[in-house]
Amino acid sequence: MKKTLLLYWAPGGNVEEVAKLIRDAIGSEKVEFCDVASFDLSRIDDFENFIIGNSTIGADVWMDASNDNKWNEFFVKTENVNLSGKKVAAFGLGNQILYPENFVDSLGYLKNEVEKRGGHLVGKWPVEGYEFTDSMGAENGYFFGLALDHDNEYDLTEKRVKAWVELLKKEMSF
Repeated sequence: MKKTLLLYWAPGGNVEEVAKLIRDAIGSEKVEFCDVASFDLSRIDDFENFIIGNSTIGADVWMDASNDNKWNEFFVKTENVNLSGKKVAAFGLGNQILYPENFVDSLGYLKNEVEKRGGHLVGKWPVEGYEFTDSMGAENGYFFGLALDHDNEYDLTEKRVKAWVELLKKEMSF
């Protein structure tokens, strides 16, 4: 059985594309891969490590989009799940040009939900090399996970994913 679960939302776009890059960099034989809406919650205790990811919806449509965000639904259903002793790494996609004041805010959301359940967040990523004005997904010079601007820095995505996975190999056991 694979002990690492990679969960992402939403399927069919950049988040899924990046999730596949992460899966392939780790090795598909070492990680189970699933979108969060399709995951069977009864299996959550089967895993030691979690890699979770999503995108930050543009601030202008934040409230409208939140009802369709399957992460919200997932965290409501797992409110009483204990992740103590579990390692969790997060990745987030955002847009530094259109939303520099909310760049990868979703990483902050994921961090808060993981910590409420006792999970140990790993895989912090430096803010150096990014151009944004504010983010709930960063603190003290680090993002809470891998931050990507796949729209504007597509050419950096694969390089950043590979470097982040190397970091995760040191912090998680695959």
